[in-house]
Amino acid sequence: MTLEVRSGLFSALGDPIRLQILDELGGCKTCVCDLQQTMGIAPNLLSYHLRVLREVGLIEATRRGRWVDYELASAAADLIGAASPFES
Repeated sequence: MTLEVRSGLFSALGDPIRLQILDELGGCKTCVCDLQQTMGIAPNLLSYHLRVLREVGLIEATRRGRWVDYELASAAADLIGAASPFES
């Protein structure tokens, strides 16, 4: 994993709102409309944070009609582990 990729991943994890989104997803598929209600932030701000998390591969989106469902990416834990600067 390159330093740029690692840096992007840690940058994505370094924001409290994005960490809260990951907590809200908690291993289950969640509609963006439900995230909007629980997060209590402006829709455009939520979209921005979701995009950041998608771009680094931590979450995945599935379109369902006009709605989008989000879930943790199956490789999210592996990505975070691989980004660690510490050897196991």
